[in-house]
Amino acid sequence: MSMTFNFTGQTVVVTGAAQGIGLEMARFFVDAGATTYLIDFDDEALSKAAADTGGRGVRADVSSTEDVDAVIRQVIEETGRIDVLVNNAGILRDTVVWKLSDEDWDAVLNVHAGGTFRFTRACVPHFRTQQYGRIINVTSYTGLHGNIGQANYATAKAGIIGFTKTTAKELARFGVTVNAISPNARTRMIDSIPADRAAELAATIPMGRFSEPAEVCSTVGFLAATESGYVTGVVLPVDGGISI
Repeated sequence: MSMTFNFTGQTVVVTGAAQGIGLEMARFFVDAGATTYLIDFDDEALSKAAADTGGRGVRADVSSTEDVDAVIRQVIEETGRIDVLVNNAGILRDTVVWKLSDEDWDAVLNVHAGGTFRFTRACVPHFRTQQYGRIINVTSYTGLHGNIGQANYATAKAGIIGFTKTTAKELARFGVTVNAISPNARTRMIDSIPADRAAELAATIPMGRFSEPAEVCSTVGFLAATESGYVTGVVLPVDGGISI
């Protein structure tokens, strides 16, 4: 990718940053000069990710208000500000709805939608003081179109879309933008399935392939940039046209 971003002097928080797209987004912000906090629940993976990217790893459960508030307090104590929040943390507990337990329903909503809410709420007082902030939430094609075996995930991702649009309206007067991306990226899940099945899935995408991490990161970089201050409430597909 030839695009260049500069986040020098800014503080960025990325949740679910120990692996996958979250890890690549954290690496992107570190490389762009930001003081970047990687937030994840997996201690071992988080330590490796922080060492690999040069970011600052902080273990936290995004479904815990106490953990989330502690993270933002630490960020403010250490850097004095927060400029960009990327709500990426998520889990899967897939099964058809008649087999879905209360525990698996609650767990998925509490991490995806609950984590997005808790981190946003914790950051808002600092954004208001600064009169500046960028929030990027990660949603999914499934949140709009559904998917068999993912009623909990689809509900959470659809909720994030509504949350994005509502908070965009609430926070605009403070110089804060709130946007979402809906990526269709090559992940470990895609890499783990048989090659013929992966090819079938890729064939359903107009561009014929899954996105690379750099393509997702550059989109996040655009939404996080100071220059994008008139873009808010958008759900931007990064999906090769599958949502058309």
